[in-house]
Amino acid sequence: MHSEHSQQSQGQRSFIIIAALLGWSALAIQLYLIFFARWADQASLLGGLVRFFSFFTILTNTLVAIALTCAVVSRSDGVHRFFRTPWVCSGIAASIVLVGLAYNVLLRHLWQPQGWQWIADELLHDIMPLLFLVYWWLYVQKGGLRLSHVLLWGIYPLVYFAYVLLRGDLIGDYMYPFIDVGTLGYAKAFINAGGVLAGFFMISLVLVGLDRVKGQDRKSVV
Repeated sequence: MHSEHSQQSQGQRSFIIIAALLGWSALAIQLYLIFFARWADQASLLGGLVRFFSFFTILTNTLVAIALTCAVVSRSDGVHRFFRTPWVCSGIAASIVLVGLAYNVLLRHLWQPQGWQWIADELLHDIMPLLFLVYWWLYVQKGGLRLSHVLLWGIYPLVYFAYVLLRGDLIGDYMYPFIDVGTLGYAKAFINAGGVLAGFFMISLVLVGLDRVKGQDRKSVV
């Protein structure tokens, strides 16, 4: 398995450590920026923390940072084994690729962040998706994914959209403009959410296909 530390080369280990540090740094910067803005507005910091973890970008980047950390930490408890499992890493890869594509296609043109916010945005939406995809391609064991895994991975974005739509309906704060029911109406918001989910399943199918191709190549070499 890709997570066996004794089999990790120095280059592999260095890459994963750097990627993990960048992931945690991006999350820390974004959390600081949210807390600072809430403090300046004399708003609840706890409310800011809840909102922070209500973004799909933040949740998924947290999973990415955890998976990368578990890949280099020499522990064998249930949590570490879970995040080292190829089908789990592959599901996280599908989600973080969705983060990058959705941001660049749907959201990037809506604002121009500056300073530390720009750094956090680039790390969370561009650099970490690319780094984790490289990690998945190079270091995660291939050949074991099935179509059933795609359905299992789909639970995550489905539950997320159910949560943010319910949250938005209750407090009027929708996390992303393309699902803002107050502005778009229910029909358009649900169509947009369905389009994003369709994109997620397409990404997942591509990853399963790549997994099978690389898995076959590995078997032919052996």
